[in-house]
Amino acid sequence: MSNSQLTPGIVPARLPAASYEANFADHEPPLDRHEAQVAADRCYFCHDAPCMTACPTSIDIPLFIRQIATGTPDAAAKTILSQNIMGGMCARVCPTETLCEEVCVREVAEGKPVEIGRLQRYATDTLMAKGVHPFTRAAATGKRVAVVGAGPSGLACAHRLAMKGHEVTVFERRPKAGGLNEYGIATYKSTNDFAAREVDWLLKIGGITVKTGVTLGKDVALADLLADYDAVFLGIGLAGVNALRAAGEDLAGVENAVDFIAGLRQAGDRSTVAVGRDVVVIGGGMTAVDAAVQSKLLGAENVTIVYRRGKEKMSASGYEQEHATQTGVRIIYGAAPVKVTGGARAEAVQFAYTEDSPDGLKLLDEGFTLKADQVFKAIGQTLAGVPEGLTVAAGKLPRHPAPKLWCGGDCAEGGEDLTVTAVAEGRDAAEEIHAALTGAAG
Repeated sequence: MSNSQLTPGIVPARLPAASYEANFADHEPPLDRHEAQVAADRCYFCHDAPCMTACPTSIDIPLFIRQIATGTPDAAAKTILSQNIMGGMCARVCPTETLCEEVCVREVAEGKPVEIGRLQRYATDTLMAKGVHPFTRAAATGKRVAVVGAGPSGLACAHRLAMKGHEVTVFERRPKAGGLNEYGIATYKSTNDFAAREVDWLLKIGGITVKTGVTLGKDVALADLLADYDAVFLGIGLAGVNALRAAGEDLAGVENAVDFIAGLRQAGDRSTVAVGRDVVVIGGGMTAVDAAVQSKLLGAENVTIVYRRGKEKMSASGYEQEHATQTGVRIIYGAAPVKVTGGARAEAVQFAYTEDSPDGLKLLDEGFTLKADQVFKAIGQTLAGVPEGLTVAAGKLPRHPAPKLWCGGDCAEGGEDLTVTAVAEGRDAAEEIHAALTGAAG
């Protein structure tokens, strides 16, 4: 007998086979040529455009949209990629509703912005479909740089360094390059193995060697890299996961949301991924939303996100929160977990309502209990695997902690934990490294 939404416990194949393909299809279908032209025609091509200022990679948005409007999407793609080499993925996963599109003049005046993200995807997808790489390497400098971490920051750094003529070796602990783009993005946001295809396309620049299955501190030492290479860039991300600090969190059925998302991303057959009947996700960021929505898409009957503060403080955007509720996810604000209950496995989670006070978040006496056979922790990730001798401040690494050493992306201080920000930091670190190695001004 096959499973269904009503089957108790954490089981696979809750839905008919055809449902998985529909549920995990492209969340935002790509624009065709005519749709892109119509969307581009809405742009005012502002001077000192606020959308460009809001973009962490400072893409010349009015220029690339004008290039689409004039029928030259390949030129538009080059405009995008010159600032953001991972513009294809960022077009899919960037919270444009809180970045470029939020400040669009059309949004301010009419409540409907120019569809910048979808136009960016149209341009970059058009170019990538041709197998074209729009950049060429400069003459070889004879300099060698090690990049640790093949996520957005590390790959952006490696590409810019290779373009400048340096030889780059990228060390990645996981079996595949791509970092969170490969392992941490909701499956319906990046379909058809796009993350891997983007990495392959990026490597067409040449001069980059990727070594997977290599862990810093275990398989290779930072001191050796600093001795063997002319410069080192650390883009190691945040490999640790915060604890709930609630009794019972070690019960079976309590899992890290990032592991669940990664497992689903790597599953060839979505129906083989097990999910609970009653799923509770604890957290308020994009990881929480991605885990909750995908649990529902896998066939969970009841999925609830519980966030300890108010709606306005939830780091997942209003658009993402609305998408979650439209998918059938319930969101409860202002409550914190107190205890996971059950015998050998999780059966329920007890919560206390919370109140923001001058002294911080306070648990109230009143609370509630949610039935749960699967509980996902999505309360943030932490820095792990820091090489000996590096100073960590507020859970992050300095950007230039030592001679020959740079850091960027989620592991480094400042900025937001976004793909687009990580790309910008990797790119900018590469420019600094190039200047240090060659004496160039920039």
